[in-house]
Amino acid sequence: QTEHLVYKSKSIQRILQLLKKVAKTDASVVLLGESGVGKTAFAKILHKWSDREKETFIEVNCGAIPESLFESEMFGYEGGSFTGAKKAGKPGLIEIADKGTLFLDEIGELPLSMQAKLLKVLQEKEVTRVGGIKKRKIDFRLVASTNKNLEEMVKQGTFREDLFYRLNVISVTIPPLRERKEDIVMLLDYYLKKFNVKYKLNKIFHPRTIETLLAYDWPGNVRELQNTVERLV
Repeated sequence: QTEHLVYKSKSIQRILQLLKKVAKTDASVVLLGESGVGKTAFAKILHKWSDREKETFIEVNCGAIPESLFESEMFGYEGGSFTGAKKAGKPGLIEIADKGTLFLDEIGELPLSMQAKLLKVLQEKEVTRVGGIKKRKIDFRLVASTNKNLEEMVKQGTFREDLFYRLNVISVTIPPLRERKEDIVMLLDYYLKKFNVKYKLNKIFHPRTIETLLAYDWPGNVRELQNTVERLV
């Protein structure tokens, strides 16, 4: 068990061995896999095992920030650069991630205009705030994740090829739960204990229930399993 990662399967062991090797380098890592497989947990483990572990881990959900706000959120802005801007200006998420790890979750949702700007930051290791001219030196480790097929998106012209190659130094595919059935019982046990504590209960699974849950496909993966156990408890 590592940082809320409960597993028994060889496939997860192999992924963790790879991450351990990669963690000490500054290579960009892309975590691939279906929704709910735990990509964020793996990104946090990568940060924890790296030399940047004492610095910040900044998580950005690329699909949750409206396109109109994305630039000022990511790059920050100088004071008074637009209506409603703070007088003193504001550092962006990239700046805050300096010396640490920047985790771009659902990078497939990144607007094309932002892809070009992100690529520039990765190439030049500098960031300029919206409405500003001063370039700020920046040093961060980039980890990205997506449940989309980025190569397909490159072919369709919705994801920049140059950014894809820049990101895709190490790509790690996290298998869905239905492909690592041996993890299911451990996960059920882990979340049962967790929610028993949370709700001050002492529930146990009937053996037939475990059989049923093992036979299920878990399209929502670990996230679905966690929610199911909480609902049952």
